[in-house]
Amino acid sequence: MHIEVNTTHQITSQESLKAEVADMVEHTLNRFSDHVTTIEVHLDDENGSKGGEDDIRCTIEARLVGQQPIAVTGHAASVAQATHGASGKMARALETAIGRHFAKLRSNVGLGHLPTPEA
Repeated sequence: MHIEVNTTHQITSQESLKAEVADMVEHTLNRFSDHVTTIEVHLDDENGSKGGEDDIRCTIEARLVGQQPIAVTGHAASVAQATHGASGKMARALETAIGRHFAKLRSNVGLGHLPTPEA
């Protein structure tokens, strides 16, 4: 699973910040590495120098094997908080998407129609 972190010019794109964000995302989403090829993280300060509450946006896009990409967004007052929130949303979205994918595969091969054991 490849993780790429992108920032806009409002976010100081220091390598240490990118590494910290990549580590946070990898820690949260590593269990999905067999199903995800690429994770793109986009960080933006929506209000720039004006400041404001919850103005940091973290958008995470996951590219799944054999499925459409999934994207989620988190807003918070800091990069770490926004990344943490978006990572959690992405974990829930991946659980749902992967679960649906496997349920569909099971029903296509007839495993979804197994008889129930007799009592």
